[in-house]
Amino acid sequence: IASIPDWSVISSTGRMGNYDEDTAFLGQKGPFFVILFFLLNAVYISTGLHSLYTVFVGASPSHHCRIADGNLSEEWLKVNLTDITLETCVDGWSYSTEIYHSTIVSEWDLVCDSEWRVPFASSTLYMGYLLGSLVSGQLSDRFGRRKVFFMSLVAEALAILAQSFSNSWLLFCVLYFFVGTVQISLYITAFVLGSEVLSKSLRVFFTTLGASLHYCIGYMVLPLIAFAVRDWRSLLRVLSGLTVVYIPLWWLIPESPRWLLSQGRLLEAEAIMREAAKKNKVSAPAVIFSEYEAASQNSKYSVLDVLRTRDIRKTTFLCLLLWMAINIGYFGLSLNTTKLSGDPFLNCFLSAVTEVPAYMVSTLLLKSCPRRPVLSAFLVIGGGFLLLLQLIPETAVPTKGSFTGLHTLALALEMAGKFGFTMSFTVVYIYTAELYPTVLRNLGIGMCSSKRPCVLLSISLFAFNKYLPYILMGSLTIASSVTNMLICLTFGKVLPETLEQMQKCKRDKHASEEGKGTVMMTEENI
Repeated sequence: IASIPDWSVISSTGRMGNYDEDTAFLGQKGPFFVILFFLLNAVYISTGLHSLYTVFVGASPSHHCRIADGNLSEEWLKVNLTDITLETCVDGWSYSTEIYHSTIVSEWDLVCDSEWRVPFASSTLYMGYLLGSLVSGQLSDRFGRRKVFFMSLVAEALAILAQSFSNSWLLFCVLYFFVGTVQISLYITAFVLGSEVLSKSLRVFFTTLGASLHYCIGYMVLPLIAFAVRDWRSLLRVLSGLTVVYIPLWWLIPESPRWLLSQGRLLEAEAIMREAAKKNKVSAPAVIFSEYEAASQNSKYSVLDVLRTRDIRKTTFLCLLLWMAINIGYFGLSLNTTKLSGDPFLNCFLSAVTEVPAYMVSTLLLKSCPRRPVLSAFLVIGGGFLLLLQLIPETAVPTKGSFTGLHTLALALEMAGKFGFTMSFTVVYIYTAELYPTVLRNLGIGMCSSKRPCVLLSISLFAFNKYLPYILMGSLTIASSVTNMLICLTFGKVLPETLEQMQKCKRDKHASEEGKGTVMMTEENI
């Protein structure tokens, strides 16, 4: 989303070129658009597979000190050593292979004093997200959406494959950073490509439910593959190898005609449209596009502009707080699924399934409900259930072969919290887009979405205390739901086009009619 430019393409005749009007002859749901819709969504299945494999690769198996003279008896393994002064394991550790045959924890002994290395390794992915979200838009603007799309796809597969051959924790982290950089680049570029090439009706479905639901499919398939492949190196090689199914897409997915027009490559854009007309079985006009000139990107705005005035600074600060709270809660829960009570593979699958109704419900509510109270309600749901987890005693953790009612309650509260955070994510994207003016909208969303490295805070705390992260996530989320009420209303109002119009945004009850030429926020321009 952060890299979608403001396409104001002006023809040589002096009129504003209207891409949707010029390509209306193609219709809305011909074979060209339908096939492209499913091909682009198929890519999001891979992002769901690759985004959270660290929950299995970095899982910590049951372990104890290795005894040089022999093995510990079953009775000794059950002894509670909480109140006994612990020492460093002189002869290393022995890891259970009941659930995982090997992980980076068991291979490089990332326990005790080295336990912090596991959440740090996970955080390198989100550090890569930060870099990728900042550079992917510039690269696709310069070299084209299609080239960056496939370069990111291939680079991600190669990086994951190389990661499976890591001979040290440090190399694993470096490669994971690169995985994050190209992964977010793939996600954003595919989103931009679909937004620019698909017809208006399919574009709406693609940007609201299509990409999210297909991401969930990949997320749900991940624990199934991890259940079958329990060695971390083999798992990464399988996930990397599955990318080969996307190779034919090079010949099936075209470049964005909008981008070609912005570069003055009129003939190439028309060739794509004529091929689309052929697939849709319609006749193309003799001249599809007038002589479009290369679009000039408005480059006079920078990140400093989102801090220029008091009103804009206030909006930016509150948006950053919202995004930080939602990111910490969503990814903190997603990355902690293997540590929940019960089977880690089932927990991860349930965590993914929970997102499907969340996306559907939030999308339906966005059509007719104000953003501010809806977002606050979802934040309270997510944070409130996390705080309730503190009331579940340790006996909720089932022993081997048992399954208690308290365990079921603890798992239900976790999933309810994940449901609230997922809905909050859907709303905050739209809400932020409505708050910022057109000249800063992409920059504002990009800056807010780049806050994912803050996830390091929540996942690191899990290494030190079981409940402290839940207290942090729940409290921060509840606090953000209150501060959210300080943001101005946007539902039913015209979209601000300039900085001046944004500054006039007050928390009134009536839609402002100022700024002629602006449009209402509807599904078509979300």
